[in-house]
Amino acid sequence: MSLRLEGVSKITNGETHIYPTDIELHKGTMNVLLGPTSAGKTSLMRLMAGLDKPDTGKIYWEDQDVTKHRVQDRDIAMVYQQFVNYPSMTVYDNIASPLKLQKKSAAEVDAKVQEMADLLQLTSILDRKPAEISGGQQQRCAMARALAKDVGLVLMDEPLANLDYKLREELRVEIPRLFEASGSIFVYATTEPEETLLLGGNTATLWEGRITQFGNAMDVYRGPVDETTARVYSDPPMNFISVAKEGAVIRFPDGQSTKLRDDLVNLPDADYQIGFRAHHLETGDNMDGVIEFDANLIVTELTGSDTFVHVDTMNERWIGLVPGLQDFAVGQNLKVGLNPANAFYFGKDGKLVAAPSHDPGKPGE
Repeated sequence: MSLRLEGVSKITNGETHIYPTDIELHKGTMNVLLGPTSAGKTSLMRLMAGLDKPDTGKIYWEDQDVTKHRVQDRDIAMVYQQFVNYPSMTVYDNIASPLKLQKKSAAEVDAKVQEMADLLQLTSILDRKPAEISGGQQQRCAMARALAKDVGLVLMDEPLANLDYKLREELRVEIPRLFEASGSIFVYATTEPEETLLLGGNTATLWEGRITQFGNAMDVYRGPVDETTARVYSDPPMNFISVAKEGAVIRFPDGQSTKLRDDLVNLPDADYQIGFRAHHLETGDNMDGVIEFDANLIVTELTGSDTFVHVDTMNERWIGLVPGLQDFAVGQNLKVGLNPANAFYFGKDGKLVAAPSHDPGKPGE
């Protein structure tokens, strides 16, 4: 079982929403579309579903050209950010509705509804109507109805975005379990890099209607092919600074220099962009093994257990993640530090030249 897009594009009112795209998804895989708002995630999912027809290219399902097939003739189910349930039906009947359309027997319908209800913890509310249950339960009901169809392709367009933190965390754990149990192709759209890593599987990073990279989630995170992918797969966005490589050292705009890692000494002498994530920008009085820079604090954001600091240094704005709740004063001078071992190196064309020589960790580590 596979879904293959070949040269698929979408243009609406003269504006390109999806540039020519090639991607192949296989049975039993979780595939996350990661990108900011308006990157093209929903447009791409609508093409996969058959809700929209591509302006160029073809879509294949199990090697059959389904480009012109209607959505109702495809083996798909879709769950939206704005979940939809039939308000006059009970939870049971909502889940059962696609099975009844498939002319399943009463026994088959009941068995599948009970299976989905158990999987999504809905058994105790099967006799209630959507208005009588919580938002998280309504979303799980919509997901159960989609999964009950036993389709080959399940599309989920930011299904957790409107739920509170606790419900999001619960469902983020449940979704990979659902995926493993179904054996379908899952496609899940999100704007959040951390959610992408939690879900696992494969990641396609999107930017302005283009897939910039597709592969194993952790591999893409650790080895973004270019600056754009690195920005998409970092929250907050990756920090950057221009450096000059001269022999065995790199030189920063403020005149400071530091020795290169041994594996980078043979890089051509040239200007590079180095990038590093927020949790690798250090602050404090004891920053052993780092190169320090003078910075001016622009703003702080308290996250509950950590603090994001926004600073200006060398005409760049950087964001750092500092453990604990920090009582910094806006406008104060700070020392910030960077260990070059944690940096990604990008060439003038924006392509990745070298990734950190060790595991750079996940967001927040």
